[in-house]
This record gives sequence, structure tokens and C-alpha cells, in this order.
Amino acid sequence: MSAVAHEQPIADSPSQADILLESFLSLHSPEGFRAELIEGEITVAPPPDGDHEDYVDLLNDQVKARSKVHMQMSGGKGLRLASGGLCPKNHVIPDATFAPRSLRLFRGAPPWMEPDGVVMVAEVTSSKPDIDRIAKRHCYARAAIPLYLLIDREKSQVSLFGKPHRDEYTEVHLAAFGEPLTLPAPFEFDLDTKDFL
Repeated sequence: MSAVAHEQPIADSPSQADILLESFLSLHSPEGFRAELIEGEITVAPPPDGDHEDYVDLLNDQVKARSKVHMQMSGGKGLRLASGGLCPKNHVIPDATFAPRSLRLFRGAPPWMEPDGVVMVAEVTSSKPDIDRIAKRHCYARAAIPLYLLIDREKSQVSLFGKPHRDEYTEVHLAAFGEPLTLPAPFEFDLDTKDFL
């Protein structure tokens, strides 16, 4: 007769999600690199290229100059977002995070803050565009961030996702580079994408 060992969970032992989150939070990325935890996967991206930063700057200039509500923008603010299933909380750094200046949302915020008060996040596609097109879109919708703007360099188009419900946005508006894209309240202006060409 042989005995078979059965593995039993040890009471109070950390879950896989807890271990992943702890590993992520203790990660030391090389200088200039950006580490994110998205849908249970740790991604490390190199510093963005100049074109990427140019798109972010063009967007920010228009929001600052034309938005009906005075906005603040952060280009490196960590957001802690709810996850689905067994994944730990996502830790995402949008290329641009917008909030009404009257909230002073970024002042005194921890490195990884909750998204309450954020009205729009924006991403510019880089070396892994499907993370921006799919995974981050689901994360932002699940966090109920009202608007997600995606500047897709490979497709030469801008997508505006709105009305989040569960882990998806129920509205999408597209504009090819060169065409205007209407940003709704609280922005209320047509984003000029001619300079994106």
C-alpha cells in the first residue's frame, strides 16, 4: 500500500494574485522604463520615442487651450484599477490623465491613486498596440473612467470610447488623422487631428 501526499492550502497563505501584486510593487524598473500590471501580467516598456511624446503634447495643448472646463494633465500618474476574475488590482500609467483643475486631484496623491475624479485617460500606441487597444480599454471601462482616447499611430486614427459599462465602453467615435473628433463634456470642443499626420 502506498500513501499519496495531498497538498492542502495553508491557512493565511498569500494567494497567487497577492504574490503577483507584491512582486510588482517591489519591482525596480531600469531608469526611464515604465512597469505596469495589466490583467495579471507585468509589462515593462522602454521610454517612449519622440513621436509618441509629440502626440501627447499636441493633445495636451488643445485640452488646455480649448476645454470648456479648466483641466489638469498628468503624463505619468499611476492609477490603481479594479481587475476582473482572479487578477489583482491593475496598476496602469496612462500616457495622459485628465481631471478638472478645480479638484486638484494630483496634489498629494500617492504614486498609485484611485481613478475617482479622472474624466479622461489617453494612450498613444507604441511597441505593443494591443495592450492599448484591448487590455487597457477594458481596465479603464471597468474603473468607470468616463472617456478613453486612443491615438493609434499604426491605424492613423483616433478613437474616443465613452459610456463605460462593466469592462467595456458602449460608445466609440473614430476619426482618421486629419479629421476632427468631438470631445464631449466636460471638454466640449472638436479635437483637431491635422497635426497628427
